[in-house]
Amino acid sequence: MLSAPKLKTLEELIQTSSREELVWINGYLSALVSNGNKEVAAPPAAQQTAVPASVKKISLVFGTETGNSKKLATQLAAVAKKKGVNAKLTGLDQYRVADLAKEEYLFVVISTQGEGEPPIPAKKFYEYIHENKLQLPNLKYGVLALGDTSYPMYCKTGEDVDTQFQLFGANRILPLQKCDVDYEDDAMQWFDRVLSVISAEAKSPVVVPVAPVQSVVSKKKTEKKFYHSTIQANINLNDRGSNKQTYHIELVTEEEIEYEPGDTIGIVPRNRPEVIRRIIELTGVDPEEEVQTAKASGSVSDLLATQLNICYLLTSTVKKYASIIGQEIPDTRMDLVDLLRIYPVKDADQFKEVLQILIPIAPRLYSVASSPEGHGRNEVHITVARDRFLAQEEQRFGLCSEFLGDQPIGSGITFYVHKDKNFKLPSADKDIIMIGPGTGVAPFRAFLAERDATGATGRNWFFFGDQHFVTDFLYQTEMQHFVQTGVLTKLDLAFSRDQQEKLYVQHRMQQHAQELFNWIEGGAAIYVSGTKDPMSKDVEISLIKIIEEQGNLSADAAVKYLEQLRKEGRYSKDVY
Repeated sequence: MLSAPKLKTLEELIQTSSREELVWINGYLSALVSNGNKEVAAPPAAQQTAVPASVKKISLVFGTETGNSKKLATQLAAVAKKKGVNAKLTGLDQYRVADLAKEEYLFVVISTQGEGEPPIPAKKFYEYIHENKLQLPNLKYGVLALGDTSYPMYCKTGEDVDTQFQLFGANRILPLQKCDVDYEDDAMQWFDRVLSVISAEAKSPVVVPVAPVQSVVSKKKTEKKFYHSTIQANINLNDRGSNKQTYHIELVTEEEIEYEPGDTIGIVPRNRPEVIRRIIELTGVDPEEEVQTAKASGSVSDLLATQLNICYLLTSTVKKYASIIGQEIPDTRMDLVDLLRIYPVKDADQFKEVLQILIPIAPRLYSVASSPEGHGRNEVHITVARDRFLAQEEQRFGLCSEFLGDQPIGSGITFYVHKDKNFKLPSADKDIIMIGPGTGVAPFRAFLAERDATGATGRNWFFFGDQHFVTDFLYQTEMQHFVQTGVLTKLDLAFSRDQQEKLYVQHRMQQHAQELFNWIEGGAAIYVSGTKDPMSKDVEISLIKIIEEQGNLSADAAVKYLEQLRKEGRYSKDVY
């Protein structure tokens, strides 16, 4: 026990010290105690204290298709290393499933594709843990699931992995963490908690770096830069008579935008005013009343307009709603306005409880369709298809695509740049093959404009398709210009409804199989952009078949050939 004067001195020191200084003091005292109270030199400010031998090693595995999970897991491994924890980083396509029984700490970062499917590189791992009965009582684990709340099976692959590990008797040290497309902050906070648990379970505390660095979370928050822009152009690219509406939207800012072709921009849409008015009518809530939720605060009308997701609610949210109003509601997804209409709340106070369970509006990511070199650094372009679907037997539209399509010139839009290190142009002398039907054209318009503006010498081959040549050839004039000027070496088109039998981009690829394989063998990089299902899957099947036939390989060898291209950064996808 400290004497009163010493205790007072210690309390004053703690109260006047920053977090980083407290970390330094902790490391110094740990070393002092472990050294038998002998004199210990204070560690230099820019170094780390020694890590106790009892600190556990962890395994970080990732399953990814677009590269986000790999990028995030790599960041987490770097954070662990800085904090004195050895993190072994492995892709699930390379992970030896036999090692599961040997693991002590395993953390899985995995995304969900399409209708709740695992990423292709993680498929074997996913199937293994579902087809085998394992006993993993010594495994301590956590799952970080990446997804997109605009899809029905949000984070389902992560949920499935978490469930299977529970069935195997493994010990979950933290609850499943689900992350939307804007995942950085939530992911870093989750991993901070992971490291705290590991530190608490170690015989000696994990000693973090003593250098005065900011916490990871605050650093990530400052990295995300928001740009305030004005819509300079909003043009429907489809001609009269088309079944589609696809908008070319140009956003202009006063400051330069830090982006590259291959990046995406994140836009948080606003909910429709008429829907908000209907919700207020159904609930009787005061639209001007100030309300605090877990992640936002403001008037009811402001929260409903700009902060909270009220469209196509998750089944988990519907279940919470049912619990609040005390009714049985079938597992379903529906808009909040329909939920309130069919299963009304008792009064305004009960609706304010409902506000607490609504998740934030998720940013929608759109591939950049412009080049800073070709279009200027104060503007960015996107290509937006108005998403149509049926709900409650009514024609509905995607929240963000309808929001953007309806915005007149001069409207203000706030966005941020989401960097993509994997979907990037190769060096200027390398050939590229671009496969992008529909709105998949967006990043390739950017690629071509960039290569044109910078005088790149590599050849460019583009496969584009849609329904009809006359009404749906997006950016037709620009593509024809690229052909005439030699920027586009080859342009192959597939319009599926212009003949009796449907014709898609993969059919055009097969028609040019030998030349396509020659380009690949010569070092060309392949890029696929557009809808994941079925387009990107069909394209991949065609690529494997072409490689198999033209390379005189077995089916398994052709799959490995394409996987090697992926590892070399010569096969990249931007699919949704």
